[in-house]
Amino acid sequence: MSTGLSIGQVAERTGLSVHALRFYEREGLLADPVRRESNGRRVYSEDDVDWLGMCIKFRSSGMPLDTIRKYTDLVRQGPGNEQDRLALLRSHQDHVTAQIQDLNECLNVITHKVDVYQQRLAEGTADCLWVAPSTTAENTSAAS
Repeated sequence: MSTGLSIGQVAERTGLSVHALRFYEREGLLADPVRRESNGRRVYSEDDVDWLGMCIKFRSSGMPLDTIRKYTDLVRQGPGNEQDRLALLRSHQDHVTAQIQDLNECLNVITHKVDVYQQRLAEGTADCLWVAPSTTAENTSAAS
């Protein structure tokens, strides 16, 4: 009996499918090789679960698999490349910051529209918001 975690346990803890875990391993996205029992079953450590959690956050924030692989390779190489790791992380941080700014702009537009609709509904004047064009022949031919 092993003292580590089975692939099913890791899948449950990380929210990744068993298939995705095998993919991550095959693609070289784990910092350490996954141990195997004598029967060939994978045995994961708590460090593996922590690493996968970080990889999940990287992916959720839009980091490409190639970039995660580069970061993983740098970590595997050991000390001496911390500046390279930092540069990779800063680049992604800049990307995520830009995404957040874009999303905040979208949220501002949506918040404004919600405020307008709430105000107009309270005033009883919501029926004229974004009125659909009439279906006259002129509008129909123009839309074609």
